[in-house]
Amino acid sequence: MSRLHADIALLFAAAIWGVAFIFQKSAMADIGPLAFIACRGAVAALALAPLALREGARPGAKPASSGFWSIAIAGGTVFFIAAWLQQAGIRTATVTNTGFLTALYVVITPFIAWTWNRIRPSPAVWPAVILSAVGTWLLGGGALAAFSDGDKLVALSAFFWALHVVVTGRASPFRRPIAYTAVQFAVVSAFAVVFSFGLESTSLDGLIAAAPEIAYVGLLSSALTFTLLTVALQYTPPAEAAVIVSLETVFAAAAAYWLLGERLDLVGWSGAALIMCAVLVLQVGTARLARK
Repeated sequence: MSRLHADIALLFAAAIWGVAFIFQKSAMADIGPLAFIACRGAVAALALAPLALREGARPGAKPASSGFWSIAIAGGTVFFIAAWLQQAGIRTATVTNTGFLTALYVVITPFIAWTWNRIRPSPAVWPAVILSAVGTWLLGGGALAAFSDGDKLVALSAFFWALHVVVTGRASPFRRPIAYTAVQFAVVSAFAVVFSFGLESTSLDGLIAAAPEIAYVGLLSSALTFTLLTVALQYTPPAEAAVIVSLETVFAAAAAYWLLGERLDLVGWSGAALIMCAVLVLQVGTARLARK
């Protein structure tokens, strides 16, 4: 794969992730958030299982250690919390707001890495924080009280998505990215099944009605895109990949505009633009620092 083809693959993944918010929201008309997450995780884990087994059978591959299992379970646990918050929030939050509020994880990640790994963040993080804070305020129409409960849950999920990035970084030394992702989704599904039985009532008719959404998010937005990301990162610098992948928020807003008729006023679009600027400032600033 050339670098250009890798960038195109990442752009394709960003488009799939952006459109996935549409399917995540529409599924809530038929089943609850936990049931959806359980099915999504199960579909993704089953789809990735053959690739994970092939990865483990390659020449020179070592058996999965206890450390690998520990970090994979930790990653799945954090992913489950983030997905639950986001999925519960999208029931009342707009797809547009969900996309931009979720993008805040990019700004939060350096602070978690600073606390956990003692990795001092790039100086670019400070203007990014200011831009994202002002952007979030404007996205709410200039008053945070204007955010719905769903918006607040999605914003909270950004913290756990950021934590998931840091946890996943701990899995890289094991060199089993597909196995890690497969185990992670299996853990996500297991947690969601347990909590779903206690907190939700799911019917077979609801599952059948939500089958297209489950298939899209489970196969395309989970299994396929994570595999594309794993492959593409071998040919595209991480900073460049991060900028391309962050375009998922733009695809989410465009899909919501054309398919759901969602609209933001000028103040809201200004806030969304500032959040995107914060993401780009952080990524570009980090990339320049790395080159120096």
